[in-house]
Amino acid sequence: MIIPAEFKQRRERLMANMKPNSVAIIAAAPERVRNNDAEYPYRQDSSFWYLTGFPEPEAVAVFVPEKEGGTFILFCRERDRAMEIWNGYRAGPNGAMADYGADEAYPISRLESLLPELLANKSSVYVDLGLRTEVDAWVHGAVQALAPRARQGVTRPTEFVSLAHLVHNMRLRKSAAELALMRESAHIAALAHKRAMRTVKPGLWEYQLEAEYLHEFMRHGARSPAYTTIVGGGANGCILHYVENDQRLKDGDLVLVDAGCEYEHYASDITRTFPVNGRFSKEQQALYELVLAAQLAAIDAVRVGNPYHQGHHTAIRVLTEGLRDLGLLVGELDELIEEQAYTDFYMHGTGHWLGIDVHDVGDYLVDGVSRPLEENMVLTVEPGIYVAPDNVNVDERWRGIGIRIEDDVIVTANGPEVITAEVPKSVADIEALMAGKTA
Repeated sequence: MIIPAEFKQRRERLMANMKPNSVAIIAAAPERVRNNDAEYPYRQDSSFWYLTGFPEPEAVAVFVPEKEGGTFILFCRERDRAMEIWNGYRAGPNGAMADYGADEAYPISRLESLLPELLANKSSVYVDLGLRTEVDAWVHGAVQALAPRARQGVTRPTEFVSLAHLVHNMRLRKSAAELALMRESAHIAALAHKRAMRTVKPGLWEYQLEAEYLHEFMRHGARSPAYTTIVGGGANGCILHYVENDQRLKDGDLVLVDAGCEYEHYASDITRTFPVNGRFSKEQQALYELVLAAQLAAIDAVRVGNPYHQGHHTAIRVLTEGLRDLGLLVGELDELIEEQAYTDFYMHGTGHWLGIDVHDVGDYLVDGVSRPLEENMVLTVEPGIYVAPDNVNVDERWRGIGIRIEDDVIVTANGPEVITAEVPKSVADIEALMAGKTA
C-alpha cells in the first residue's frame, strides 16, 4: 500500500514545483447516478487520490506552498450519524487531519466562503478549468468576491495554470511502492488469464469467459477490472474495443481477451489470444507468431534513453515484413511502410503509459519529439493483426482472424522488466497449458 508519508512527499514535491505566491486547487470525483437512485461504485479521481489518498466524494484539496513543505488544506463532508447509517462512515475534518495528513480541514459547506481568502493576494492559481462546471464556478466566484477589496490593497490572481501538467509528470515515474503494487496487479491479472485458458471451450458464451476473469480478480483482492473486459471470439477479435461479449465461442476460432484488474488503485493490462479448442490452425499460428515476433522486438526497445515511439516503429517493420512474406501485402518493404499499407491490418499504437489509470497520464512527445524513456516508467507493449472478415483483398483463409498480444513493462536500468511474463504467450506454451500439461 501507499503509506501516508509517500502522499506527503508527493504534495511537497508538487508545491516545490509551483510558482511563488501561488495556490493549487483539485476536486474529488463526483458520484455518478447509474439509474434512478442507484449510483455507480465510487472511484476517486486519480490525481486527487495520488496527492491526498482521500477516498470520499464531495471533497476539495487546496495546496499553498508559502512555508517550508507547504500547507495541505482539505474541505470534506462532515460526520453525519444519519447518513453514516445508510452509506458508511465519513472521515470528517478531524479524520482528514488525523488519518490523511491535512494540515487544516474544514466542512465542504465552507468552501465558497473560505476560498476567496485562500486566493487573496495570490498571483497564480493551479487548477484545471473547463472540466467540471462546479470547480469553474467556485474559482470564478472566489476571484469575483475579491474585486470589491481592491481599494483595500487586496489583489486577485492574474494567471491560471494547468495543474494537470505538473501532476501528470510526477505520476509518469513510479516509486518503489507503486511498482510493487503494479507487480501485484499484474500477477493477479496473469492468474486470471491462465484460469481462462484452462476453462475455455467451444460453446461457452463470451460473457461466461469474462466471468472467470472477474472471479479471479476479486478473490485475490482486486475489487474491479481496470477497464471493461474485451472477450472477442472469432471475427469479434477484429473489433478493437469490442465489449458486448454476448456471442458463443466456436470450435476452430481464436478468442482475443484484453483484461486487467485494478489493485489498490493501480492497473494491469494484458491481452492474450488463444484457440477456443486448444489448438491453433496453420493460418492462426502463422499470424500469431508474427505478432509475437513484433511484440518481442518492441519490448526489447523499452530501454532507458530510447524514444518512446521506437518500439512502435520496430513493431511496424516486423509486422509489415511478415505480412508481405505471408502474401497479405505485396510490394517493397520500405514503400509499404512509407505508404502505411499495414494499417489495413494494424491500425493502433503499440502501447501506452500504465499506472493509476489504465491509459495513464504523461506526454508522449516533448517539444514535438518522442519522449526518451526513463527508469521506472511503465508502459504496455501490444501489437496486433486484424484481418477483417470482409477484407476481399486477401485469401479467404485469413479472414476474420484477430490477434493481439499485450504485456506490461517497467523501464529499468538493466533493460525491460515484463511484469506479466507469467502468462504463456508462445504457441507451444499456450497449447500445453490448455491441454493441462503445465500449471
